[in-house]
This record gives sequence, C-alpha cells and structure tokens, in this order.
Amino acid sequence: MDKNKIKHEVPEIIVNPGNNKKYKKGKFLGRGGFANVFEFIDMSDNKSLACKVISKTQLVKDKNKAKMSLEISIHRSVDHKHIVKFFNFFEDENFVYILLELCGKRSMMEMHKRRKLITEPELRYYVRQITLACVYLHDNKIVHRDLKLGNLFLNDDMQVKVGDFGLASKLISGERKKTLCGTPNYIAPEILLEAGHGFEVDVWSLGCIVYTLIIGKPPFETDQLKNTYRRIKKNDYTIPSHINKQLANFIAGMLQSDPSKRPTMKQILNDPYLTHNYIPSSLPTTCLSIAPRMNETRLSILCVDNAVRRPFTEVANNINQEVNIEIPAHLADKGQGPADYYLSELRDQVSKLLTSDRIKVKCQYTADEAEHPSSMPFYWISKWVDYTDKYGIGYQLCDNSIGVLFNDSTKLILMADQNNFHYVEGNGQEQYYKFNSTPEHLVKKTTLFRYFRNYMNSHLMKMGEKQRQQLGEIEEMARVPHVNNWIRTSSAIVFHMTNGTVQINFFKDHVKLILCPHMAAVTYVNDVGEFKAYKFNLLEEYGINSDLHQRLKYAKEVLEHLVKKAST
Repeated sequence: MDKNKIKHEVPEIIVNPGNNKKYKKGKFLGRGGFANVFEFIDMSDNKSLACKVISKTQLVKDKNKAKMSLEISIHRSVDHKHIVKFFNFFEDENFVYILLELCGKRSMMEMHKRRKLITEPELRYYVRQITLACVYLHDNKIVHRDLKLGNLFLNDDMQVKVGDFGLASKLISGERKKTLCGTPNYIAPEILLEAGHGFEVDVWSLGCIVYTLIIGKPPFETDQLKNTYRRIKKNDYTIPSHINKQLANFIAGMLQSDPSKRPTMKQILNDPYLTHNYIPSSLPTTCLSIAPRMNETRLSILCVDNAVRRPFTEVANNINQEVNIEIPAHLADKGQGPADYYLSELRDQVSKLLTSDRIKVKCQYTADEAEHPSSMPFYWISKWVDYTDKYGIGYQLCDNSIGVLFNDSTKLILMADQNNFHYVEGNGQEQYYKFNSTPEHLVKKTTLFRYFRNYMNSHLMKMGEKQRQQLGEIEEMARVPHVNNWIRTSSAIVFHMTNGTVQINFFKDHVKLILCPHMAAVTYVNDVGEFKAYKFNLLEEYGINSDLHQRLKYAKEVLEHLVKKAST
C-alpha cells in the first residue's frame, strides 16, 4: 500500500475501541515519515485534533514497530505548554492513530520560507519558548535529536510547540548515544563522528535554527550532502559582519565543535541576549508572512523582511510628529528584496512547470500526491470592488482587514481591529495612525475609504474562512500584505500582493488561483470555496489535471503582463 493512498482508505468516522469515542475525519494536513496527518473532529464536543495515521503495512518490520512504540512512550510522558500535547493513541484493523494537539499555524518552516529573515524581537520570542521546552525535556532525561524548523509548530496564539518525537531518546545518567540520526542541516558533528552524543546535540540544533532564522539559510548548507557533512565536521561557517556582537556570540556559543563547551539549555535561557533585550509577550499572526510593526521605544530593527518591507515612518500614538525607523545598512545596500515583489520569480516557476518534459496532463483531478496543505496561503482577498473610474479599487482580506489602492497610487489599509490603519505613500513609505484620530491631510481619503468599506460590508459575500482577531498590543504590531498592483481582463481580475502572492479570480465559474513564489505552490479554490494547495514540483512529478493546467497557462500570461507593467 502506497502511504500516499492512505487518505482514501481512512474511514470518514473512526471509533476508538478502547472508549468508544467517535471522531470525524477532517482536512488532510500533510505527510511525513510513514504517517499521514489529518484533522480529526471529536464528535462529542466538536473539538479539532491532529491525528497521525500510520498504516499497519508500514509496521511489518520489528524495527518500525519499535520506533513507533518508543515515540509514543516518550511523547505521552511529557506535558509542557511549549510541547505538542499528546492526547491518546489507538488502533483498528488497518491503522494506528495518534491523537495530538492541532497547531493551526503550521510549522516554523513555512513561516521561514515566506519571511526569509525575521526581526530580532521575533527571534528572541521564538527561541525563548523553544528553550523552555528543551529545559523541560532535558530535566526529564529526554534528548529530542531532531530539532528543526519543520518540527517546531505554531498554534493559533503564535506559541511555539515542539513536536515529532520520532528520534527522541531517554538518556540514563552519563549515557552517550551512538545512533546516527538527525536532519542534515541541523545534525551535530559528534553524531557524524559517532563519538557518542547527549543533550548537547539539541543545543547545536538550536544554534542552527537561530542562524537560519536571522541569516536566511542554515549555517552549513551546501548543494551536496557530503559537502554539508564536511563543513559540519570542520565547523566551517561564517557569521556575517552585520550581525551585532551579542547575537553573534549567542550563535557561536551553541555552534561549538566540542559539545562540552556548549551552554546548557538553562544557560541559554539566562543568556544576556535573551534577558537584556526586548521580547514581545506575544506576536500577531501577520508575522507568518510579513515583518511586524515595531515601535522605536521597543527596539531598533536589525533584520527586516526583505520580501515585503519598505522604508517607513512610525507615527507615535501619543504625539503628532513622525518618528523615523532606520533601515539597517546591510539591507538598504542590497535593497528590500526584488523591486517587483517576486513577480519574475513566480513567472519563472510557473513557466518551468508548464514547459517541463516530465509533466503529465490528466483529464481527472490532480493526483493527491501533489497536494501540500502546508503551502496554503494565510492571506487572500475575500472581497473586492472596482471604483477606478473615480477613486480606486477596494478589497477585504480574509482576516477582515480592508485596503484601498487609490488612483494616485497611495494606499490605505485598515487593520482587522478597525482602529489601526496604515497609509502608504506612492514611494512606499508607510505611516501609522488611529482611524478615530485621522490627520487633516488624510480626512478626504478616510472618508472615501469608509464608502468602500460600507459597500463591501453591505453588498458582497466573503470568500473563505474567518480568521481570529487579535487585539491590544498584538494588533499594534500587526502589518498585513496589501495590493501592489492589479489588472482586470475579460476573463478575470488579478491581484499582486506585497508578500509576493498573486490571486486570480475567474469571472465565469468563480474559481480562484492563489500563487505563492515562496512556497512554490498554487492554491485552487473551487466555486464553493474549498481550498487545495499543490506544490509545483509535486505537480511536475505526479501530474496535473487539465483544468488546473489551462488556468496555469492563463496565469503565466498575466504574470508576463504584470512583469512588463512593473518594469515600466
């Protein structure tokens, strides 16, 4: 049995024979190892869980059985706010089911792909939570051995949850493991050298995580595995000169070749980098795809999301003067990412897929093997109204934030709290204000904005699910992607967002495509609002249905048009 066919065979209703609890199978969430993951809905209270489903055909070998049993044994023994909660496990004739906490904002790997770089306050926020989880594990004699961005999950409150205990092990006092295990970019040198390893391997992996989040790529990454391993063994990596000394020392301490010289997780928790610098108490969900708004009183930003950020001004809440937030020189020199917001890259990705010799066009629906739920967008346009004959185009995002792109190329974006708003000049400068205390020079535009908002709220249906609102300090930090450019043809309206995504709404059948250059993926939204995301490389490998193929050909044409428009 192909593990990718598992989701056709898992029953729609699953009963735990131990307690007769019933679960309804929900969305397919992803696959990994020899498990597929689904949303399971507890039919007694309608609460959603994540369920790892393992086909028993994958457990014929004793080695695989033992591995799964150890994973269950370790995971069920732990209980910490920053570790994915283990609820239960059971089996039926065909499958083993492991019920876990559902982390609605996916993994930090998807965030990293979208953001490339994060700010230092965000880094400290995440690292502190990961470290707290690791202190707990190490105190309980558990070494994780596979800490990486893909195993660090985020819940709806943007809290980190360490998951996947497939390689975890219990250590007897003083014991050194000899097993060769881990993920290439995060694996410690003592594992490769088979010199015996312990808790220190988690510290090394954390160092690799910190480096990746702040520099943009893993410290030892190369095109070939053997070269990556060679660099790890030689401790061959560099910290760019623009990284401040305190952060550089923080990273270097964790990436010591000699495990005995690395700090413990408790020492990391008390490092001045974490204790003497600002750490947000929480983060807005907008940080999944765009850099947060940071007040000068909190920090100066070292790293800026080079995919979407532009030089801006922060308007303080308690004064009328503008406060400049300086863009760091190392980023200003090379610009804030591509001037066309990744349009050319997206066009090239779609073109490569469509011209591939390997691609097979099928009459039936796309093979499920190409489906990749983690590539689903966090932001899309749920409503729009075109008044460009007089004023501009208005739209609402799925989180209820509203934007207007005026005919003079300025933009006004009202956050989901309906209070904080951003005004973007034609040159890209951002200014932040409160909607109930609009400055004099923006009164006319906010009046027009209200007209757009009232029309959309009264007359238009919303596409997709409603997202939770975050209020208070979190919303103060929030920034959302906004429409950079758009075109309207006889067949569709096309929006290009400042986070790089392109959304195409087809008029005839109400199907939508949302293309993302960072995930190299397309999300297909059918006429009843059901979302399915597909990776380009998986479509190339497993085939593509003729309908999606035709729509991607159209997407390539409009992308070409947008690229030309952006270059003029």
